[in-house]
Amino acid sequence: MKYAGRPCFFGRKKKPPTVRCWILWRDRGARRITARTRILMVCVAVLLPACTSLMLSQTLKYSRPPDPKKGEVLYKNGCIACHGSTGKGGPQTSIEFTLPDTFPDFTRCDQTTAETNLAYKDVVVHGGPARGLSQIMPAFGDLLTSEQIDDVIAYMRGFCTDKRWPRGELNLPRALVTEKAYPEDEVVISTAMNVSGAPGLTTDIIHEQRFGMNNQIEIDVPINSQDQNHAWNSGLGDITFAVKRVMFANLRSGSILSLQGGVLAPTGNSKYGFTNGTTTFEPFAAFDQLFPTNTFLQFQLGADLPHRTDITPQSLFWRAAIGQTLAGDHRLGRLWSPMVEFLADRDLRDGAKTNWDVLPEMQVTISARQHVRLDLGVRTPVTNTAGRDKQLVFYLLWDWADGKLWEGWK
Repeated sequence: MKYAGRPCFFGRKKKPPTVRCWILWRDRGARRITARTRILMVCVAVLLPACTSLMLSQTLKYSRPPDPKKGEVLYKNGCIACHGSTGKGGPQTSIEFTLPDTFPDFTRCDQTTAETNLAYKDVVVHGGPARGLSQIMPAFGDLLTSEQIDDVIAYMRGFCTDKRWPRGELNLPRALVTEKAYPEDEVVISTAMNVSGAPGLTTDIIHEQRFGMNNQIEIDVPINSQDQNHAWNSGLGDITFAVKRVMFANLRSGSILSLQGGVLAPTGNSKYGFTNGTTTFEPFAAFDQLFPTNTFLQFQLGADLPHRTDITPQSLFWRAAIGQTLAGDHRLGRLWSPMVEFLADRDLRDGAKTNWDVLPEMQVTISARQHVRLDLGVRTPVTNTAGRDKQLVFYLLWDWADGKLWEGWK
């Protein structure tokens, strides 16, 4: 999509020379190669700590496989009074409080599968207020061992009987540009701002809504502002309408694959060059992989196919993100996700060059419920830098399925 981080009017990019060409032309390109090397060294410096075995992760570690049979005994001895024998909640006549809006129905696969075991465990260990939930959920961290809590969670997972729903562990941190495969209920406000060259920025307001087990609709509304000939001009960009579908998801292998098809309507302001000038179709595939080491990779491959190629050429794009989520308090605290993205695109016409960018970034959860997140990074052109500016890219993300924006902060 033509959202923040890939605005269509910030210039074209070029293909990097090969190693052999660099050897032949090293006198002319030495300074340029040195700059590229520095960029890659920064990326390695960001990722190296995230790949060590000392780091904590968003995925729980188990000293032994959780036992749902043992968890059933614990659930029936302590949890059944409030949550009921079926996981839907106890009868109102048998409990002494009014059920809050956030009270879970564990048989609702659409509500529970999106949550991770980590989120469940945080609430059981520290009580509801730890995640900005009701105080009627007490803390059991001093009453149960870590292994016992894992057993209870394993039993509670059985209340959702349809195992085809993609699990929340496959919902990897959202990168700034690379789209992930997991279907979402989110609002994202994403901005790319020039930090070199002519001042300019693009802000995308993105609404994503999941429907059914594997589907998502998306609407992306870009708003552009640019200093053109020493005058600031603003206007609407091309609005994107898209549908995503999960084709494969497997928690055991840590893999998820989705296909998405989008249409960019030529709604942008043509006077200021904020539009492609023609309807553009944008299909892509997104594949995410979570490894046992808790490192994750995200890949995206797609194309922009305009209806009128005499106005805008067809192009291909491919993107990749690598990172790891870190957390304190035995992996139950605030989530920090350092990532690096490698971004490329190329027009499908004679003589076109491939553009490469690199984008190191950091995402962090800023609400107690962890349904509001902030991501910040710097996108740097690595090749064909003429006319292409370095950008500060950031977003604010609200997972509205987990509650209202002003809820869950303490």
